[in-house]
Amino acid sequence: MSAQPGGPPVAEGEGEVSLAIDDGVGTIEFMHPKGNSLPGALLGQLAEGVRMLAEDSAARVIMVGSGGAGPFCAGASFDELVAITTEREGEEFFSGFAQVILAMIRAPKFVLVRVHGRAAGGGVGIAAAGDYTFAVKTASVKLSELSVGIGPFVVGPVIERRIGSGAFSALAVDTDWRDAGWCERHGLFARVFADTDAMDAALALLARALAHSNPAAMEAMKRAFWEGTEDWDDLLAARARVSGALVLSDYTRSAIAKFRTR
Repeated sequence: MSAQPGGPPVAEGEGEVSLAIDDGVGTIEFMHPKGNSLPGALLGQLAEGVRMLAEDSAARVIMVGSGGAGPFCAGASFDELVAITTEREGEEFFSGFAQVILAMIRAPKFVLVRVHGRAAGGGVGIAAAGDYTFAVKTASVKLSELSVGIGPFVVGPVIERRIGSGAFSALAVDTDWRDAGWCERHGLFARVFADTDAMDAALALLARALAHSNPAAMEAMKRAFWEGTEDWDDLLAARARVSGALVLSDYTRSAIAKFRTR
């Protein structure tokens, strides 16, 4: 089965989200021509797609990935960031990342994440929100938000929970790339592979095994994994308001403009 999720429409040329279910494995894939970056409409469809698979009994495990052979995810869409004119618009945009994270951690099924290339900003949040994340050895990550005057506020809680406060602080403060080995040591990646073929073979093997495991046991394990996140609706909403205000500052607008011209 393949389908398109609901949610806000994505303009032509602004990416797509696709869903498929095969032998108990529900797959959701997002794609955007600019490094798999995430504008608001794409975030909405991605969150809705995860929720659809979470509610579909035919999908007993969920796999999240992105298309192409380049970056896994370049994070927030800079085109959309510079178009924000009010704090409310900013809050709504950053809330899109919150909705994706919440959909992933609250799905009553294991969510596997396939990281085939570099991940920045929100892409690191998606990797952290997976219950089991696969990556290739070239899949380095960074949190670049501070370098453009914002900060990893919305994705911060899920990343910090995954890798610990010390590693998260380091990742957020110096905005440098961390290689896949660093990510595996700190628990962001569960397994790292030499190439995508090896990763996909291992991913398919685990996904098939999970699709035939006890759904009740997996649901109970999922609740245990994310125990203590019950207040994250409010927490992430508050963090989105912080980012929504910061994105309007003169410093941030200037930093984003310089970043886009690189």
